[in-house]
Amino acid sequence: MSDLQKQVQEAADRLVESGEERGLQVAVYRDGVQVVDVVAGVADPESGRPVTPDTPFYNFSIGKGATATVAHVLAQRGLFGYDTPVAELWPEFGRHGKQGVTVRHVLSHTAGVPGVPLDTTPEDVCDWGRMTAALEEAELWWEPGTKVGYHAYTFGFLVGEIVRRVTGKPISQVLREEVAGPLGVADELYFGMPEREHARLARLEDAPVDMSEWGEMPADLPMFKAGPMSLMPNADLGNRPDYLSADIPAGGKTSARAIARMYAALLGEVDGTRLITQERLREATAVVSDGIDEVFGFPATWGLGYGIGGPASTAAQSPTVFGVPGAGGSAAWADTATGTAFALTKNRLTNDFAAASTFGDLVTH
Repeated sequence: MSDLQKQVQEAADRLVESGEERGLQVAVYRDGVQVVDVVAGVADPESGRPVTPDTPFYNFSIGKGATATVAHVLAQRGLFGYDTPVAELWPEFGRHGKQGVTVRHVLSHTAGVPGVPLDTTPEDVCDWGRMTAALEEAELWWEPGTKVGYHAYTFGFLVGEIVRRVTGKPISQVLREEVAGPLGVADELYFGMPEREHARLARLEDAPVDMSEWGEMPADLPMFKAGPMSLMPNADLGNRPDYLSADIPAGGKTSARAIARMYAALLGEVDGTRLITQERLREATAVVSDGIDEVFGFPATWGLGYGIGGPASTAAQSPTVFGVPGAGGSAAWADTATGTAFALTKNRLTNDFAAASTFGDLVTH
């Protein structure tokens, strides 16, 4: 066993024994080879079912990294360019002055349509036609490309409908055929997950949150206009069978090794499969937008679909790191400078990235 594998395993066991985490996976690839494969704890506290390396977890926004990857694979094939107007591929989207929104704007969270209607229910989110119709009727929050704001739910439906228009297939199927399948992880990396597979998933639980740490949130925060509180990520939402079965490409169900393998195959070859060229990787991970996020108020730096910087570091501190973390504390990223791809998946939803930075520090030092 390598030193790194041993250190990560010990750290994972400590987190579970302390009660800070319930069940988790950590996977690390270096130059296309998996060098860490760690599991700890239970996937389902009720049955005591342990976490195994192939246990999928619902990781919320980690899935956006896979959504972006599907877009790059199709762009590389010439099905659209980054500067193609979305309305050219999806004419109904051009309503209400949105004809200037490009694929680049969508991928860099600058499109200006970050919100879903405030009466949207979880059932609505599971209805593809309803969500895309809402986007067709949406009005711009800002001139596309002029500001950045996290498109928490809309990112997945925007990219997913672009993918559906150019391929004629749902993004779940394209993910399987173009990314997960070739990498040998088709049964570990999903958007919509067939119901017969749900029993394999880790069950999510919410860590207790001390609201006093958050202070009084002003009622006029833009995030409260971007979607109803009933859609904020939590364990109940992430355990819903309809959410697990539906195509909601703003999130995804994945094992750590599957999403780390995907990032490794963006950096280079993994067992003979490389997802995009070196030139395209450079373009996808160059800074496209940065500034104070219009929706959530924090500093944000985006490439084309990937955040730049680590889950616990800024773009200035880690300019060669790209990826997307998930609500609840999961994270997946790659580093073009070191050839490292990393993923942490876990089922206890915390409101910080403490575990991700603990493991990330072990991996990078």
